Amino acid sequence: MSLTDTACRNARCPQGKSFLRLSDAQGLYLEVMRPGERSPNGSKLWRWKYRVAGKEKRLALGHYPAVSLAEARLELAKAKALLAAGTDPGEARKDANYARLVSRETAFEPVARQWWADGRSTRPSATPST
Repeated sequence: MSLTDTACRNARCPQGKSFLRLSDAQGLYLEVMRPGERSPNGSKLWRWKYRVAGKEKRLALGHYPAVSLAEARLELAKAKALLAAGTDPGEARKDANYARLVSRETAFEPVARQWWADGRSTRPSATPST
């Protein structure tokens, strides 16, 4: 049975449990955390459970209500397309994050050169005084 937006909105974690999983379809589920030390506000996360090479994996698709049920299903379709093409969606996300991190704008050298140029005018000269 598919989830509805009303069921997602009204979902609460029962007493005595740390989380609750509400299943939608095709491995997509809403994980409702109990308010406490792990999740101070009782967050709700969209997750997808899938298998790659016989190994079970989970992929986070976003926080509810920022990512609605319809958007989570669209993200699921994109991830399933990657999986069908032979690419692990979790590894693809890690690779994209790594590529963004080491892009030219955030690499160490340009940042260091900019810092050196900005600070050069405010630093006293390095010539020793006699």
